[in-house]
Amino acid sequence: MSLYRNSVWFIKGLREYTKSGYEAAAQQFAPKELDVDVSGRCFLITGANSGIGKATALEIAKRGGIVHLVCRNKERAEAAKAEIVNETNNKEVYVHILDMSRPKMIWEFADKFQQANDKLNVLINNAGCMINRRELTEDQLETNFATNTLGTYILTTALVPLLEKCEDARVITVSSGGMLVQKLNVDDLQFEKGRFDGTMAYAQNKRQQVTMTEQWAKIHKNIHFSCMHPGWADTEAVRSSMPDFYAMMKNRLRTATQGADTLVWLAISTTGTQQPSGLYFQDRKPVSTHLLLAQTRATAVEEEKLMKSLEEKATNHKPSTT
Repeated sequence: MSLYRNSVWFIKGLREYTKSGYEAAAQQFAPKELDVDVSGRCFLITGANSGIGKATALEIAKRGGIVHLVCRNKERAEAAKAEIVNETNNKEVYVHILDMSRPKMIWEFADKFQQANDKLNVLINNAGCMINRRELTEDQLETNFATNTLGTYILTTALVPLLEKCEDARVITVSSGGMLVQKLNVDDLQFEKGRFDGTMAYAQNKRQQVTMTEQWAKIHKNIHFSCMHPGWADTEAVRSSMPDFYAMMKNRLRTATQGADTLVWLAISTTGTQQPSGLYFQDRKPVSTHLLLAQTRATAVEEEKLMKSLEEKATNHKPSTT
């Protein structure tokens, strides 16, 4: 079945996820949907110093938004901020240094952010990693899982109270089309069994993010949740984590701005939030989270088990003072 999934997914990707796929889809876009002034609205973007996160921050800053860049590397974050401020003349761009693989630090960051800010209109979970060998963090968590799944879960959970203070609050998580080849596996969240494959671990994390988004939408009715696939974009992360894929596809990849288009659209337009909460978007349209006949659908019991496991792990890594 995995061969079937991978084959169908790659053919779909060549048709839809490439630059030509974006250009074809863009013919149906309504440009005015991004003609929005978001002055006074507060946006927090993780992984915002490069690639799709940076492109998204730039587009939001152009439209007057208050932009909080959450990054791991201070030097690169400050350079991204300077570039965004210089290009947009928007001075309300702020840098926060945070390692999304460290649960206690995330809890502490969220607590401090809520003390310093009276609102958060949009949370964009963009930070991610693809480590191609199994490594453990200082907290003895598998690095991909800690960053992509648990980190996203904790930051979102911790900031829900601040989001709920705002009308039209949104949480958008950057997933990946690779999740289509994965069925949710709640029995081995940290890839302790069998041979480790970083690409498949990443895809599993992205499937978990889709499930989290669907579950959050059921729980938090006052916040609009969505996730999206940026397509195959030419970013530093793709070049470093998937060198073979990049070498094969580099002439067909989307630009970071094209990859960020749906993310920006979900963050600032009113059209995306007219759709039900909890959906998965690609090129400004909700699309299926499963390939035809791929047998990747999880049961309600499995989905509930994922959320309970994440809640337990998040609680176990919560500072006593938070």
